Amino acid sequence: MTEELDLTGQDSDVGSEEVVLTPAELIERLERAWMNEKFAPELLESKSEIVECVMEQLDHMEENLRRAKKGDLKVSIHRMEMERIRYVLSSYLRCRLMKIEKFFPHILEKEKTLHEGELSSLSPEELVFAKQYMANTETYLKNVALKHMPPNLQTVDLLRSVPKPDLDSYVFLRVKERQENILVEPETDEQRDYVIDLEEGSQHLIRYKTIAPLVASGAVQLI
Repeated sequence: MTEELDLTGQDSDVGSEEVVLTPAELIERLERAWMNEKFAPELLESKSEIVECVMEQLDHMEENLRRAKKGDLKVSIHRMEMERIRYVLSSYLRCRLMKIEKFFPHILEKEKTLHEGELSSLSPEELVFAKQYMANTETYLKNVALKHMPPNLQTVDLLRSVPKPDLDSYVFLRVKERQENILVEPETDEQRDYVIDLEEGSQHLIRYKTIAPLVASGAVQLI
C-alpha cells in the first residue's frame, strides 16, 4: 500500500481542507479514532470519511491480492493485515452503535440543538438508526407496558429515564501536543480549581470532562 489517498480533513484545526494521506497514515487515523471512541464515555464526532476511505482501501487491497501469485508469502502477510484492519473498523463501528443505543435520547436532543457550523456526532446513517431506535423503543414501551398503566402514567420522558454519559469518569491519556494551563476542577467542595501543564509524551489519569476538547482536537490520545 503505497498510493496516496484524498481525505477531507475532519479535525477542528483542518476544517474542510483536503488532506492527502498515505494508506499507513489513513490506518493510523482509524486506530486513533477507534481508541478514542473505545475509551471516551460519550459519543465522539463521526469519522465517516475515514471509514469510507478505509473500506475503499480494503477493496483495492483485495483486488491486488486476487492478481498476486498463489503461494506467495506476501499474500498471507497482507491478508493478515487486512483482517486486522477489518477488526479495528468493525470494532469502531460497533462501539459507536452501542453508545447510540445506550444514550439515544441525549444524542438526538444534542442534534436538535446544534448551531450552524457545529459538527454532528452522527453520520447520516447513524442518525437514521438513532431515530428508528428511539421510535421502536417508544412503540415497545407503549405496547408492552404503558397502555396497561393508568392514564396519568401512560407517558415516559426518555431524557429523564435514560442515563446521560458520565463525563466525570476518569480516563487514561497520552499527550501528543504540549498543553499549558489546563483547568482542573476540584473533586470536593473543600478543594479549589488548579491548572496543570501537559507535556508532550506524558501519560495521565484525569477526568474526561477536563480534557474532552483536547480529545476532539487531537492534542491528546485516549489509551
